Amino acid sequence: MRNLFLFLWRNQFFTLFIILEIISLLLLSNSFSYHRSLRYNTVSDFTGSVFSKYTNVTRYFYLQKENEDLVAENARLRSLIPPVAEGLDSLLYYPDSLYGYIPATVVSNTVTKPNNLIMVNRGYKDGVEKEMGVISSSGLVGIVIGVSEHYSVIMSMLHQNIRISGRIKKNDQLINVVWDQTDYRLGTISDIPSHIQLQAGDSIVTSGNSLIFPKDLLIGVVESHDKESGGLLSKALLRFSTDFNSLRHVYLIKSFMAVEQKSLLSQIHE
Repeated sequence: MRNLFLFLWRNQFFTLFIILEIISLLLLSNSFSYHRSLRYNTVSDFTGSVFSKYTNVTRYFYLQKENEDLVAENARLRSLIPPVAEGLDSLLYYPDSLYGYIPATVVSNTVTKPNNLIMVNRGYKDGVEKEMGVISSSGLVGIVIGVSEHYSVIMSMLHQNIRISGRIKKNDQLINVVWDQTDYRLGTISDIPSHIQLQAGDSIVTSGNSLIFPKDLLIGVVESHDKESGGLLSKALLRFSTDFNSLRHVYLIKSFMAVEQKSLLSQIHE
């Protein structure tokens, strides 16, 4: 303490100058509204920046939970959407009791092999069965081919053995969609009738003729169509609506009428 007093006494003029400067700054900031607002704004900007960074950090840790909640809610809403009854007034609806949707998260996924598979974190414990269709929020993904208690394996659209029954949305013409094993973004539209000319951007959707997928699910859009002269059928390039390289969340489609439909078909083929 004594050393402090000695230091102040030896530097009394400098100490006095500092004290007077502080007093003058306080008087100045309290005397004029502009200086008060400047001081207030500076403090506000600093505290606002701190709280903003804190909010961003805490929000980051809750993003995964929020995404899972949104996926589950989307699956619930998909099951509640009533389609318009065909051939009737557009205000009349019938409840869609044919399909339910099970949300799942992608555990593993490949896009560069000839036969690409996707594993998700839902199994028979969650109601998953083989031959269930799989979609994303953007469009078709594939078909379930293997199920364990907690996991399922999906044959991706990027598989040489997959063949999806589709139709051209603008004219309802039936076609098939396959993958040519070159680019995960592109597929091939085959069996296009010779009198049909596709345009870039035309939508290709599911036909509804299978027991796996509902009708009118988006598969992709036409990239290009080069017709070969003299052929009865032609092919076109398709850009998948689903980005398989960034796939994280999917929905597994449960058909509530599949057992009855398969039973009926088996009776006919006996």
